[in-house]
Amino acid sequence: MGEALKQAKLAFEKGEVPVGAVVVAEKRIIARAHNQTEQLNDVTAHAEMLALTSAFNYLGAKYLKECTLYVTLEPCTMCAGAQYWAQLGKLVYAASDEKRGFSQHQKNLLHPKTEVVAGLLEKESEALLKEFFSKLRP
Repeated sequence: MGEALKQAKLAFEKGEVPVGAVVVAEKRIIARAHNQTEQLNDVTAHAEMLALTSAFNYLGAKYLKECTLYVTLEPCTMCAGAQYWAQLGKLVYAASDEKRGFSQHQKNLLHPKTEVVAGLLEKESEALLKEFFSKLRP
C-alpha cells in the first residue's frame, strides 16, 4: 500500500484527485498508476482502471485471478465492475468512499472469489484526500 500511496502523491502533485494503485503478482509489483482524469481528459482514467490495463498488458492475460490490487481509495462502481470482469484475486484498499464507493450498493459488485481487505494506511490516504479537497474548495 505504501507504493500505492506514492502514486497518490504523484496525482496530488499533478492536480489530480490523489488516488494511487498498484497490482502485485507473485510478490512483485507488475503495474502502477494514479488518477489521470484531468491529464488525459478522460473520466474513466481512474488509478484502478489504468493499473488493471497495465497488468493485463504485462501478463498478456485478461484475468487477474492471482493478483492483488492495492488502492488508496475504495473503488467506485465502474472500477469494481472492471475488477469483477478481471476476476481479481484480492482487493486491498485504504480509505472508504462513503459517497461513491462500491460497498454503498446492496449487491456485491466484485467477483465472488475476490478477497477484500479494507483500512490499510487509511489515515494517510484520508489525510491526502482531505488536503487536496481543502485546497480545491477552501
